[in-house]
Amino acid sequence: MTASPASESLPADARAAARDLGSFVTASPSSFHAARESARRLTEAGFRELDEHEEWSAQDVTGAVFVVRDGAIIAWIAPEAASASTPWRIVGSHTDSPALKLKPNPRLAAEGIAQIGVEIYGGPLLNSWLDRELRLAGRLALRDGSTVLVDTPPVARVPQLAIHLDRGVTRDGLTLDPQRHMQPILGLGEADVLELLAKRAGVTVHDVVGFDVVTVDAQEPALFGAQEEFLASARLDNLSSVHAETQALIELAGADTPADAPIALMVANDHEEVGSATRSGAGGPFLEDVLVRMHAALGGTDASRRQAFASSFVLSADAGHAAHPNYPERHDPVERPRLGGGPMLKVNAQQRYATDAAGTAAFVAACEKAGVPHQTFVSNNAMPCGSTIGPITATRLGMVTVDAGITLLSMHSAREMCAASDVLALQRACAAFLRP
Repeated sequence: MTASPASESLPADARAAARDLGSFVTASPSSFHAARESARRLTEAGFRELDEHEEWSAQDVTGAVFVVRDGAIIAWIAPEAASASTPWRIVGSHTDSPALKLKPNPRLAAEGIAQIGVEIYGGPLLNSWLDRELRLAGRLALRDGSTVLVDTPPVARVPQLAIHLDRGVTRDGLTLDPQRHMQPILGLGEADVLELLAKRAGVTVHDVVGFDVVTVDAQEPALFGAQEEFLASARLDNLSSVHAETQALIELAGADTPADAPIALMVANDHEEVGSATRSGAGGPFLEDVLVRMHAALGGTDASRRQAFASSFVLSADAGHAAHPNYPERHDPVERPRLGGGPMLKVNAQQRYATDAAGTAAFVAACEKAGVPHQTFVSNNAMPCGSTIGPITATRLGMVTVDAGITLLSMHSAREMCAASDVLALQRACAAFLRP
């Protein structure tokens, strides 16, 4: 991660947390890498990996444990005395971000230039992907049924049309056709993106029979601002939350676990940006599968599991919008969440966020216990409201759920920004929520 001159304004622990988030983002160019980077950190902290294909015993599911499914990860700390009546405290997030995703046959060429055929993943600000050096990252599925992760150095770019050839852009604004204008260039002549990916992964292109690969902004995260108040980075939505819950769980693993503590669990789902309806998304069975199997290993029944669900809480951690200084009319006139104001409670009357009064109380209690400020977001009535994994998780499990996260500017840009101080504040709030 790049650095600028030191400043006295940002406390050392907050600076370290912001830089560590930058390192986490750099190590997580795709959802698959993000899940594995969380797994790597958890393993270093003493967590054990479970295999979904094997039976789980009570001994397997107690202590510090994690499970990876594709680009998603679930990890938890269960007290040795955990039983079928032990409730969960869950923090959830998502590993994916808007991007350009390689099409099944990504080989293109025009005007003597090799290109990459892509489709739009999620809802990116397309203009932010122009004139940036891009990496490629994701996973390759091989002929023998195995998969390998792959990432490249900067190899691609989506060049913008020169103003000399589009004089109307200053008058009419930039209009981008996702099919015609967003295909990155890769090289001159016969450059082949699949051969490049196979070589980077150490396999032959013949062995590659499938792939899930996206474009990644190559610029490193960086602290900036008059006193380094801000962090600029790709994929803060929502790796800021994945990092916070991972580090919070690691922090709890290093402390004594009370015998009567709830099971502290983090889940980082994939595919939130495209609706969550996948086997590793919040709309799929991954979290419920793990909870059901964990509860059964602890000797529970269906009735006792439902009782434990009713006593559990979920914090859906996802980044939200700070009030924009250049577009103040786009925000609620009263609730004006700000960069540096701490984690933000997200409320919506249409239940696009799952927050209710009970969830609010749990969130406020966690922030007060952690000693961090908190604030509230509600949409301007004239603006449509996004959503998160919160309502989906609440619907599937019936647990009290609250939506919160740090504030961002430039959300869904190839390069977003947040207040550096909010990174540690969210981490501390997650830890307090997980162990009330």
